[in-house]
Amino acid sequence: MNLEFAVRLTEIMLGFAFLQQSLEHIASPRKEQILFFPRVVLSFLLIIGFQTPWVCLALVILGLFILHRFQGPYNGGSDRMGLLILCCLCLISFMPNLQWQEYIFGYLALQVMLSYFISGWVKIVNPEWRNGRALKDVFLFSAYPVAESFRKFADYPRLLGLASWGVILFELAFPLTLLTQQTLMVGLGIAAAFHLANAWLFGLNRFFWIWLASYPSILWLQTRIFGQ
Repeated sequence: MNLEFAVRLTEIMLGFAFLQQSLEHIASPRKEQILFFPRVVLSFLLIIGFQTPWVCLALVILGLFILHRFQGPYNGGSDRMGLLILCCLCLISFMPNLQWQEYIFGYLALQVMLSYFISGWVKIVNPEWRNGRALKDVFLFSAYPVAESFRKFADYPRLLGLASWGVILFELAFPLTLLTQQTLMVGLGIAAAFHLANAWLFGLNRFFWIWLASYPSILWLQTRIFGQ
């Protein structure tokens, strides 16, 4: 995967992710509509590739106003990742040479890979994640819209313990998937399925689309390093 194609694919996927997020605010109070209706238009322009450097810059500026409106990334990690991808795309658009563009896109890929590893590290040092208690509490007490039929999993501590360790080990091992194209494709597939399950079980749909938008950078980095 060459850099130009990977960057363009990232732009399209990020545009769709931002479009989906922004449409949720169309029926919101007027103060939010003023911020998110322009974001809908800019997201569409990003998808079709119209003046992408200036569209990315406009989205960054608008993103700062949104941060001010909600006193930070109100949707947590997905908003931070979305802004990271957007800032990297914006910088790439204005870089004067290919080398700096590669540095920035590679930085994005490394940040995404670290996001999985650090998440695994935080879990493995937490005894409640190691024994499955944290996952049990998610099903029992989470404010997210967990369906009642899924809450019964809280009654199976051994199953939740195995699931916890499965998530931990996968997240810690994720950087190793970069070694070959085949392992990376498997790793990204598992990661995407993990985010899809979170969207289905807990309503974390924004994480699914935003992290998928970051995957072209990892695929490009693997090709750039190993030439596969």
